[in-house]
Amino acid sequence: MLKAGACLTLAPLAFGQDNPASQRPKVDDLLVRASGNDPSPLKPSDVPPGAKQLFVWAMDSETKTIRNRTRLNRILLVRLDPAILGAATAGRAAEGIVGYSAVCPHNGCEVNEWIPEEHALFCGCHASKFQPADGGKVLDGPAPNVLPALPLKIAGGLLTVAGPFTARITFEQGD
Repeated sequence: MLKAGACLTLAPLAFGQDNPASQRPKVDDLLVRASGNDPSPLKPSDVPPGAKQLFVWAMDSETKTIRNRTRLNRILLVRLDPAILGAATAGRAAEGIVGYSAVCPHNGCEVNEWIPEEHALFCGCHASKFQPADGGKVLDGPAPNVLPALPLKIAGGLLTVAGPFTARITFEQGD
């Protein structure tokens, strides 16, 4: 009985991994807006400098499958002045555009605000603040880890995934 219960509990997780829409972003995936119904791949000009973050999903460049079946795939983009990027961050950026997980490593809330005067990302749930120019490091708040970064490149004039997230997307359970 316990084995049957475990199988029923774990089965959706196993099947979800086979679904291309649940798989993590892959190299050469294109980026599309998370809001609206327009699956058009984004160009660098779609992410204006100094604007608030833009939420996106990765889309398989061949099958056009949008990887939106898990919120752990939600990506935030922000365009910064390339001159202020740390060396590691600059190596993962495309024309000053950086990509990070939109999931806060504290309790899994969405990193949903941009503080332009500080060039910082902010999670309104518990006030964690992150520095996107310096690898998503924690500036303030209870978040225990940096935001996982998603390396980007430009291919054919479009924003494209250049590599996997730099860290596993996890968060603490609790208040």
